[in-house]
Amino acid sequence: MSQENINLTVLGLDIAFKPGADMERVQRAVRLVEERFADQKLRSHGGQSKDILLTFLALGLADDLLQSKKRLGDVQNRINSLLSKIEESV
Repeated sequence: MSQENINLTVLGLDIAFKPGADMERVQRAVRLVEERFADQKLRSHGGQSKDILLTFLALGLADDLLQSKKRLGDVQNRINSLLSKIEESV
């Protein structure tokens, strides 16, 4: 039994999602993207393009990735420090 993809329209583009995707979460994300794009469009008096939106999104994702890597490095350092302390006490 094959399940069909679920299609949504985001900023005028049809996007297919695999069955099993958390559609409530996807729909919240779609609304957020469309709201942010509309806000940017209003601020720029209609001159905002999807390319600029994609650039902002890419920068946001890159920033999130860099912050996540930093937090991961901090956690790894704490774990290594704790392991050293444990080894010293044995």
